[in-house]
Amino acid sequence: MDRDALSLFLSRHRGDLKPADVGLHAGPRRRAPGLRREEVAQLAQMSTDYYTRLEQGRSTQPSAQILSALARALRLSPDERDYLYRIAGLAAPDRSATGEYVAPALLRVLDRLSDTPALIVSLLGEILIQNAPAAALYGETSHLTGWERSEVYRWFAHPETARTLYPESDRDRQGRAQVASLRAALGLMGPHSRAAELVRELERVSPEFVTLWAEQRVQRRFADHKTLIHPELGEIEVDCQTLFTEDQTQALLVLSAAPRSEAESKLQMLSVVGIERFASGS
Repeated sequence: MDRDALSLFLSRHRGDLKPADVGLHAGPRRRAPGLRREEVAQLAQMSTDYYTRLEQGRSTQPSAQILSALARALRLSPDERDYLYRIAGLAAPDRSATGEYVAPALLRVLDRLSDTPALIVSLLGEILIQNAPAAALYGETSHLTGWERSEVYRWFAHPETARTLYPESDRDRQGRAQVASLRAALGLMGPHSRAAELVRELERVSPEFVTLWAEQRVQRRFADHKTLIHPELGEIEVDCQTLFTEDQTQALLVLSAAPRSEAESKLQMLSVVGIERFASGS
């Protein structure tokens, strides 16, 4: 671990970011350009004291999870992320594997979307990050680990809970779309990838998946019109638009509703009350 290099690297990249770059308000009393240490800590979900010690070269070696969170908070490119890992004394993560890294270009767009549900997902349907309206609509997923993070896995492994977001009349279509997207991911990622591992796992746990997989459907969804069911607000009719990274490995999903519709009002209510009200059941 090169503490001096780590200190300089963190400090420089913190100084290069403006609050607006990460979806924060600058406020009236900002003396110096760049983010404050407490803002980086907030974005990375760690204590300000711990981040300060990292930047001042007074910390023990950070874990891979900490470095991943910092790479996301500082909007690092893949090369910058790899460098961060190496100066911290860890091997750079495999770029072909899905982890916690989120493409900075998609993050910049997500940072500016606060009034409608938006989330960034991996090729395997893993929610990498979501804004508050999306969390209020889809539920909090940050606690999930392993294959449970994948929507397609949950769809077939836990149909009794994973499918309640959709009307029963649309579940067959959604299931087929999940399988077609997974086959497209397998074609992109290859036969020795995590996509292939997920296919084998689903074949083990779900006869329904085996039947649908045999249909050989391949399709990436760029847009969809669907109805989602919120436990408090009921049915919400939405349009879903997708923005992919250049390498097609991550996608930003943005949900919207027709102007002046009941669905638009419900989406606005999600933005106002957020996840806490619904999580508490009040």
